[in-house]
This record gives sequence, structure tokens and C-alpha cells, in this order.
Amino acid sequence: MIYHIVVGDAAAAPLKDAMILDPALAGEVLILRDLLNVGPLQKSEELSFSETRTAFWQQVITNEKTTVSVDDFDRLSEIIIEMSKNEEAVAWLWIAPWPADICAYYWLLQYLGKFLGRFFVVNIAGLPFLDENGKIFFPKNISDIQPKEVVKAKRLARAVNAAELETDGDEWRKLAASGSGVRTLEGGKRLGLKNEDHYDNQLNSFCSHQYQKASKIVNQALSKFGIPTGDNFLGWRLRQMVDIGRLQVQGEMNKSLKDFDVKLPGDGADAQLNLAV
Repeated sequence: MIYHIVVGDAAAAPLKDAMILDPALAGEVLILRDLLNVGPLQKSEELSFSETRTAFWQQVITNEKTTVSVDDFDRLSEIIIEMSKNEEAVAWLWIAPWPADICAYYWLLQYLGKFLGRFFVVNIAGLPFLDENGKIFFPKNISDIQPKEVVKAKRLARAVNAAELETDGDEWRKLAASGSGVRTLEGGKRLGLKNEDHYDNQLNSFCSHQYQKASKIVNQALSKFGIPTGDNFLGWRLRQMVDIGRLQVQGEMNKSLKDFDVKLPGDGADAQLNLAV
């Protein structure tokens, strides 16, 4: 039995299709839905890790129609139990050059590291693949890869060894203890530790003195800068900037990004006057 682990539903899609193409890949897919590159990682005495992460995402996702509950650890625990019972079972973590994937690696290592020789990583970072038109490109996410290319990528699977466990085993504790709100990919498995407002200036660069949909600003920032946080986190940052007076708002911020608009304070007259001078 192979337990394939990926971050996000989008990353699971080509893997599931690849399993149909190649029976050797057959197994179960565990989708980690928590993006560990943003938000607090240090649990408190009052809250478990899952509860801490749930509380964070409940703060971020204010849409009253959305119920937020982080259960990645509960589903991972089922795999740990099965691997403890069945020595033939293995886990494959599919890693792309994406900070959420690297954070997931360090998080999983504290639980799956005990299965030396049975915990594998498939790391596609820096490797060329063919797109749907047959052209070479370097994917930044597992979701970017065509299913037939995923089949080829299985040859990259290698077991995490004792040396890696010793080198990387303490990284999760360091990440959690840092108190950083954002973790960025600095190359390889190196993560940069940033404050939660790390992407605020990039969001702000798309704001003007005219009201615009929050969804438009977020989508522009994601498109131009490739910010690896998803739209929910960036929408939360817009709300935070409203709270501190950096932006003004109209509409209902407790709903979706399409339900409120933001703009820079004032009407821009002072800026126009300075240009005229």
C-alpha cells in the first residue's frame, strides 16, 4: 500500500489520474488542506495543534457560509496506525518548490520519520517536465504536471534516510518557536521567516484612491507576484490593513472578497498637487 501525500486538492488531481494510467502508483491519497507556510505553528497549553490552526483559519476566513476545521493530523494519524500494523505500507510525500510543501515535509518528518526506509519524498524542484503542448517547463506545483508526467516522476521517489532525519528533524520545532507569521521558500529546503504583513506592500501596490473589489486586488497580486498563500490569507491581510487605517472600505468585510471594496485613504488630491508642483 502506498499512501500518497500532497498539499491541496489541486495537487491531488493529476496524481489520481496518474494512478489510473499506472497501476504501480495505486494507493490512497491524503490531501493536506492546511497551508503551513502561513499562520502560527506553536500550540499552546490550552489548544492542540489542530485547534490552534483551526482558530487561525477561522480568523482568516470570515465568510459566514464557510465552516473551518483543520483535521489534517487526525487523517494522518490513521495512516500512522496503518503503517504501524503493516510493514509493507509506505508513504510518499510529493514536494514541489512551494513553501507549503516544504513546511509539510518538516511537519510530517516528526511523525513519519520513525518509518525509516518507508517514508519517501518525490521532489520535483528544479526538474523539467513537458506541458500539455509538449514544451519543457519547470513546475512550481504538483498541480502543474500532466498525469503522464507524474507517472515518470515516480522514479524520483527516494526514502528519507537517517542523515536527513538527524539534519532536518529539529527544523519543525525551530519554525514553531520562531513565532513568524509567514514562511517563504529561499531555495532547496530553506525557509525564510517573515512577519504576517510580509505581502502587504504587494497588495497595496494594486490599490488606488478609487474603490476596487477586494477580489480584484487579491487576484492581481496572486497573478503578478505568484504569492504562495492563496486568496483567503491575502483577503485577511486587506481586512487587517483596513483595521489599522491603511485602507478604507465599503461593503461587508465579513463575507466573501467580492462583497467589499477597498481604496487608499483620501481622494488622491494631495498626490496630484505634488505632481503639478
